[in-house]
Amino acid sequence: MQIGCSAPTSGPLIAPDSLVRIATEAEALGFDYVTVSDHVIIPTSIASRYPYSESGEFPSGAAAPRLEQLTTAAFIAAATSKLRIVTSVMVVPHRPAVLTAKILATIDYLSKGRLTLGIGAGWCEEEFVAIGTPPFAERGAVTDEWMAVCKELWTADHPKFDGKYVKFSDVLFPPKPVQQPIPIWIGGESGPAMRRTAAYGDAWYPIGTNPQFPMDTLTRYKAGVAKLRGMAEKAGRPAAAVGLAYRVSSNPEAQPKGTVNGERKLFTGAAADFVGDIKALSEVGVTAFDFGLFGASLSATLDNMKRFRDDIMTKVR
Repeated sequence: MQIGCSAPTSGPLIAPDSLVRIATEAEALGFDYVTVSDHVIIPTSIASRYPYSESGEFPSGAAAPRLEQLTTAAFIAAATSKLRIVTSVMVVPHRPAVLTAKILATIDYLSKGRLTLGIGAGWCEEEFVAIGTPPFAERGAVTDEWMAVCKELWTADHPKFDGKYVKFSDVLFPPKPVQQPIPIWIGGESGPAMRRTAAYGDAWYPIGTNPQFPMDTLTRYKAGVAKLRGMAEKAGRPAAAVGLAYRVSSNPEAQPKGTVNGERKLFTGAAADFVGDIKALSEVGVTAFDFGLFGASLSATLDNMKRFRDDIMTKVR
């Protein structure tokens, strides 16, 4: 089982010394990986619906200072030696395909094979417009083509590609990533995200608290896994080829113990409840869990991480 925690890319903890301290402490405490999130630029007016809140509003604090995701991943890799770095998630259409492939290959090469690529198609149309991406409405097709480009560049000795958005030939692309392949975890709970996972993902990586597609009880999650496995088989892949990872955005005790339709709501309550949920989901096949353990300060965050190690990690491994 892999257990991860979040590294800050926005807010008061992004100062270099704080970021290094959180990453190195995570490594010392025995976390397997840290996650880094992705927003390139935050529009001041957002009409797009944020998927992970009941209101659809982007969380407060969006205007806080913010680091670029892949640069942050490289910085963390340089400060650590064993810790894996998971992009959680990289919005694929935000960056040109060939450049993205080179950056990711470089991170994997310099980290000696410690990158896990969590990906998504994105939700904020205003951010797409500000960056100058291909049309927002085509983000699903763009995501799939971008990833095909990455795989071609990462594996072929003489890569070439002739797609709708990307075309190249007669190019070289050393060094290749250390990992063959770089693991791809696909975020999202919608039908398109699950179809993308079934087609080429190494793992499905949902957040349980999407109000439109909730995976916040054991019954709901099991139904999602069954659906995913059926999709994988229809795509010509063994169901077992797609692993399961699960992202939790909150600390223990951040939410009181809750129920949904009389069934326990996952990852609410105290540490003992989290232990039970991890064990229950492990029995379904989940092999990676990560948690947002941020506190109001660096010291509070480090305390949360240590408490999580003592009260939860030591009881599920």
